[in-house]
Amino acid sequence: MFNTHNTHNAGMVPPRNIKDVLIDAGRQLLASFIILAIGFFALNWSAYYKIAKNEWEKIWGQEESPLTYIVEEAPKAEPQKDLQINKNIKLQKSQIPPLNIEIAPPDNRLIIPRINQNIPIVKVSSENLIKRDWDALEKDMKDALQSGVIHYPGTSMPGQTGNVVITGHSSYFPWDKGRFKDVFALLHEVVVGDRVVIYFEQDKFLYEVKEIKIVLPEDISVLKQTPDDRLTLITCTPVGTNLKRLIVIAEPIAKNGVPIQKKVAR
Repeated sequence: MFNTHNTHNAGMVPPRNIKDVLIDAGRQLLASFIILAIGFFALNWSAYYKIAKNEWEKIWGQEESPLTYIVEEAPKAEPQKDLQINKNIKLQKSQIPPLNIEIAPPDNRLIIPRINQNIPIVKVSSENLIKRDWDALEKDMKDALQSGVIHYPGTSMPGQTGNVVITGHSSYFPWDKGRFKDVFALLHEVVVGDRVVIYFEQDKFLYEVKEIKIVLPEDISVLKQTPDDRLTLITCTPVGTNLKRLIVIAEPIAKNGVPIQKKVAR
């Protein structure tokens, strides 16, 4: 007689043991992770290309940034001397000392030789900050970040007492039309002792990095005014995420080549 019971059993999927279930789950998780990783690096390819290129240059010998000369101390001017009149024009020209003149850029700029960045500083109106319209303020800042790094509204200006706060992207969406989506992608390469320059309204401010730290986004203490003069640079970290903030704090050491006396806390 035809055995219908055996035929029914032959069409059934054999029961799976726990090991097979775990293996399949692991494969699915791995596939999901790979897809997410590919998507993440595709969205942040420009920033991670800079990081990879920087690591490659460190391995094979990185050339000195052409911006290094900007943070070097200006040589002291030699005492003026009367030029001797000489009929030999060529000889007389040789007696004229070279001029030590530095021309400031027409716009406000932040220069960080360590990461070879020379970036426009964009001012954002404090109007929406005063109104406490946070959505409008955030939009103002996002729009401004398309044109450079931004001076955080409500904080001190270079040359004023207090905390000068500047923030910029470490990475941003590739379809954003701005050209400055990853200007701070290498900010983590900056070390204590590095020097940075701000040109602000034709004045040159030289700063030296004193502290580097990572804070949570909720920590707004880095935006507060301080009794000491300082520059605070802020960007998101890890690159391509919004999980934490990388904070670089520097103190002013010279203005237009003249050393700044450090204020003594009272």
